[in-house]
Amino acid sequence: MTTTIVLNDLTGGYTLDPAHTRIRFLARHTIGPKVRGQFDQFKGGAYLDGGDPSESSVELTIQAGSIQTHNRQRDEYLRSKFLNLADHPTITFTSREVKQVGETTFKLTGALTIRGVTNPITVNLELTSAEHDPSSDDLSSNLRVHFKGSATINRKDWGVNWTAAAGLVSKTVALELDIAAIRQL
Repeated sequence: MTTTIVLNDLTGGYTLDPAHTRIRFLARHTIGPKVRGQFDQFKGGAYLDGGDPSESSVELTIQAGSIQTHNRQRDEYLRSKFLNLADHPTITFTSREVKQVGETTFKLTGALTIRGVTNPITVNLELTSAEHDPSSDDLSSNLRVHFKGSATINRKDWGVNWTAAAGLVSKTVALELDIAAIRQL
């Protein structure tokens, strides 16, 4: 059951729901169509402060080896060369600042670490829904929030910039997020 979103009602700790969360990317390829992919294994959580969103925080850890583009050869290349999976098995994001820019829109700035290199990024987020599990009589439990988010990064900022193959992929990569999180009591 979707309800009207009242930010104060959302305050609490949340865990990502991996079954309903998607972490996707899109990069242009100079000799063909856009390359679309996603990461299938990740965990994370957030603390949402509905009364003062600037006090909210997010942490995310992605298993770099879970990258999927539906091309086995390309996926293995991305794991070994682009992401250097042997030395850097995870990609992490830790928020540093949350700014509310609209009624249900936010700018989430944080530290993104890829290949052992950390740089700041800003993610544009929109809170799209908050709902309770209809099978639960306790409205304080099983609250689910949903966000859509996007950011654009320059892969070269994280050291992904060598070989002829790297020259075939645009330097900018668009990140697309569909996030579902469940409040923990």
